[in-house]
Amino acid sequence: MGTNEEIRIGIVGAGNNTRLRHIPGFQQLDGVEVISVANRSRESGERTAKEFGISTVYDNWVDLVDADDTNAICIGTWPYLHCPITLRALERGKHVLTEARMAMNASEARSMLSASREHPDLITQVVPSPFTFRVDSTVEKLVSDGYLGDILAIDLLATQGGFIDNDAPLSWRTDIDLSGNNIMTMGIWYEALMRWVGPATRVKALTQTSTKQRLDSSGTLRTVVIPDHVDIICAMACGGIAHLRISSVMGLAKTSGITIYGTEGTINWDAPTQKLFGGRRGDSKLEEILIKPEHEGSWQVEQEFVRAIRGEQFVELTRFEDGVRYMEFTDAVNISARSGASIDLPLVAS
Repeated sequence: MGTNEEIRIGIVGAGNNTRLRHIPGFQQLDGVEVISVANRSRESGERTAKEFGISTVYDNWVDLVDADDTNAICIGTWPYLHCPITLRALERGKHVLTEARMAMNASEARSMLSASREHPDLITQVVPSPFTFRVDSTVEKLVSDGYLGDILAIDLLATQGGFIDNDAPLSWRTDIDLSGNNIMTMGIWYEALMRWVGPATRVKALTQTSTKQRLDSSGTLRTVVIPDHVDIICAMACGGIAHLRISSVMGLAKTSGITIYGTEGTINWDAPTQKLFGGRRGDSKLEEILIKPEHEGSWQVEQEFVRAIRGEQFVELTRFEDGVRYMEFTDAVNISARSGASIDLPLVAS
């Protein structure tokens, strides 16, 4: 695509992140127009169209993807539709930006990656984990410059929701039919960790589902399959051992964050404050590491997608290859929790 050719985007699924980030982000860019929208109902699609001045509303995603009024598709649905929409959009010759998590499972993610490789002229991108944007560049440089020495251990704690709410309804994140093998925000955290230290090579996991049944949106009592607490021990490719704990039942827990311990130094990132701390051998405590303005990252998802379509840069965050890695990690956690076995990565495709 030439740098001056207009990018015409269709939106499938206008959830919170799509309305907050994607639609406004695209509409701020020159030569980009959000042409159409299809949501779960015609009524909700029309509300979104009115709110953002979108000209065309489709009754369903198939009609939107098949229409010749767009050349790029932004998928904002829950994970259960990411794979079918991506495959159809690529078949129709359209670039794809899909919301995270990439897919329901690793098999779907591999199908999406395979289809993208069959269409190398089309851009494919997964919306990246935004948690660590501010510090990514700084941490990556500290690690590569040897601040830590050899990495020995990693602690990742991600808590959400405080004390358990037994009366909360079944949400899309706890509905296996909509979310697949994804567990809370596990994939988002693992993706961020991979940017800093690379992938895991083996995982062992224990999971817990504290509330066994919840009411869905229709008032039907459903069995809850997706865990609300998971502990994972990982052997990492970098040589260290990682402990990941993701939970929505830990009331009054300490704040979420990541700590990396090395032979020569330690780095701690505190998620709520977005502050980075570090210390090296001989120091008595961790001190804040100030992030230089020129190294401070921010949300650039829509800009990166458009620049990639125009041939001005390659997709960095997040490529389909990386999406497959975190979906394989997700599957491995589920397999380990069910079987009690340690699972090697990458998974062997079945």
